[in-house]
Amino acid sequence: MPFRISKTTEEHADWGTKGPLKGLLTPHALDDCGAMCAAMIKASREGSKNNYRPLIDSHIDYILHKEFRLKDGTLARNRPQKNTLWLDDLFMGIPALAQMGKLTGDTKYYDEAVKQVLQFSARMFNKEKGVYMHGWVEGMSEHPQFHWARANGWGILTKVELLDVLPENHPGRPKILALLKAHAKGLASYQSGSGFWHQLLDKNDSYLETSATAIYAYCFAKAINKGWLDPLAYGPAALLAWNAVSTKVNDEGQVEGTCVGTGMGFDPAFYYHRPISPFAAHGYGPVILAGSEIINLLKNSQFEINDSSVQLKKQ
Repeated sequence: MPFRISKTTEEHADWGTKGPLKGLLTPHALDDCGAMCAAMIKASREGSKNNYRPLIDSHIDYILHKEFRLKDGTLARNRPQKNTLWLDDLFMGIPALAQMGKLTGDTKYYDEAVKQVLQFSARMFNKEKGVYMHGWVEGMSEHPQFHWARANGWGILTKVELLDVLPENHPGRPKILALLKAHAKGLASYQSGSGFWHQLLDKNDSYLETSATAIYAYCFAKAINKGWLDPLAYGPAALLAWNAVSTKVNDEGQVEGTCVGTGMGFDPAFYYHRPISPFAAHGYGPVILAGSEIINLLKNSQFEINDSSVQLKKQ
């Protein structure tokens, strides 16, 4: 079967080179395979009759052994500069490793996942602001910090995905949980009065962005439902975020206000002027996740309006 797939790809290189399956079959970056690998493992764990294991093994091998790394083993890229960390790569690689740990029971996958989150965070998490910079370049004496909203979404979503399967007795769990709480606190401080977050979190003149807001709504709600975040503090923020996101689903089911795919830059104009599009796929998954988790939050909790403010009724 692998030979036939390879042969088909070569014969139809005119479309295959540009097709989405090209990267899935022969990955050359974490973007090609990491998130899909995590999804296939989840499907396998839920009893799917499809045999995803050949692709899963190929993708895990790529993440562990073929993706470029810094000398200390941190997953990295050589663009736009040599030895660059992209916050996006947390989500593009770590949930797959965490799910592989759950699938196989082999702790080496959990260990690697925890190590990556901690090493990224040591370089990129701004403790004063409680949010991450988007990009970090080894060798730069100073790092212009641009706190891009969706990249921070990938960051907090990674921690939620990891905690969801990381064993309670894993020695790295307290550190990941502490990072989740610190990140959630920082993000909550930047939520706008409309419920959205800005394209650049700490730049109120940058536009309000949908996909990041949906990711935060999901992560806050999921973390509350799991007992990781204080429901009194974060429940209202999660509902406000969901109400904002719901206004961006149009009558055709399209998600509006989502920033298109974005590289990493060191000037504000790059982020301020990234287009938004209903065809940007990054908005759809987060909106579905957010809506489903908000339903769980509402089932598990009781809210009330007090002096026009949303309050969770403590059980």
